[in-house]
Amino acid sequence: MTDGIVLLDKPAGLTSFRCLDRVKRALGTTRVGHAGTLDPFAGGLLIALTGRMTRLCPFASAMDKEYVAEVTFGRGTDTLDPEGTTTSEGRIPDAAEIEAALGGFRGPFLQSPPAYSAVHVDGQRAYQEARRGKAVVLPPRPVTIHELQLVEFASPRAVFRIVCSKGTYIRSLARDVAEALGTCAHVSRLRRTRIGGFRVDRAVAPDSFDPSRDLLPPGAFFGAAPDLGTLRVDDGTARKIRNGVPLRPRDFASPPDRDGTHGVFSNTGQLLAIVERQAGALRYSAVFSQSEESDGGEPA
Repeated sequence: MTDGIVLLDKPAGLTSFRCLDRVKRALGTTRVGHAGTLDPFAGGLLIALTGRMTRLCPFASAMDKEYVAEVTFGRGTDTLDPEGTTTSEGRIPDAAEIEAALGGFRGPFLQSPPAYSAVHVDGQRAYQEARRGKAVVLPPRPVTIHELQLVEFASPRAVFRIVCSKGTYIRSLARDVAEALGTCAHVSRLRRTRIGGFRVDRAVAPDSFDPSRDLLPPGAFFGAAPDLGTLRVDDGTARKIRNGVPLRPRDFASPPDRDGTHGVFSNTGQLLAIVERQAGALRYSAVFSQSEESDGGEPA
């Protein structure tokens, strides 16, 4: 079985792709996606989706994320992290000033990604252009900071807890908070602690990954993704799904009551299909044939 979810606790200093490579080797497959990578200097939760579960990568990436970030004030770097070159120096604010500034960064606003990021610019990654010495100015994009809390301050370092939407750059947040205070800063440490309903305390180190123990069944994903639904069908409807017969709301004991993506499970808990409901109509996004069917387990 290679269809499932892997929760990895990425160590700082290791790239996300090296972590994913270890999952690929352990499972003997190249079909491994992710719910958002982490910068090499950062650590914490990295979600890998394997086999046909890679179809759910966009939904995994869209889930809210939680971080603990250490920000060092008074020193700015070109990468906005500790691996970059110092580009500016400034004063160090006190805890009261920092607290007062945070209110301007809670809720929705427009944020400019860092020059050293994976955002595409004219067909190239922004960081590739920046490394060539080109000036990179990325347009702001909408993000939402749901929670932003100053946890600790020991000058010049402040520790923040952040819950944010997809697309939020914590390095940019540190830069912008510092600029609001008339100074500079960089993220000196970063750890991702949660993605959707998945927490890092359930994750394993990449070197310790054991497929027989650590590959979670597809049902676990639907239980942790707030924007995905779960549907149950009887044996007769399960046979229709395996043969790709078009579905109607009456095929379900409890039809989906909202548009969106739903996992369809048999009465024994096997993942049969992923379906989309749009304007009341149902269509397949993926069908898991009986010959390839994975043991989906009970939705968490």
